[in-house]
Amino acid sequence: MDLETARKTLDSQPFSRLVGAELTAFGAGGAVLEVAVREELRQQNGFLHGGVLAYAADNAITFAAGSVLGASVLTGGFTIQYVRPGTGVRLVARAQTVQAGRRQAVCRCDLYAVAADGAETLCAVAQGTVLRVSGQAGPRAD
Repeated sequence: MDLETARKTLDSQPFSRLVGAELTAFGAGGAVLEVAVREELRQQNGFLHGGVLAYAADNAITFAAGSVLGASVLTGGFTIQYVRPGTGVRLVARAQTVQAGRRQAVCRCDLYAVAADGAETLCAVAQGTVLRVSGQAGPRAD
């Protein structure tokens, strides 16, 4: 899969469209996912909501692993440590595959809050396991 195909995959996710996520890099075991910070994505203190950071980590990790395992992958689990409040105008999630086998990959993701002047501040670190799946269920018709 190339960057354009990966972008189409991201765009096929309704929640990713809602958040306004963009895939800016993909391949060779890595992926970069970016989200423009807007008011609807903040929590009551004005910081980027932790759920948005977790979403970005989850998707960036899965795309990084998918670049080595193939397109049919799902997150098996991940952990995230918030190290600073997310502020600024953009969130950048940079994920890299740490280890990959035939059926699973372990990835790390560093999440940065980007200020208007381009300065980046690390705000969270995540690690996850992504699994190759043999078949994916489509939407249910209930």
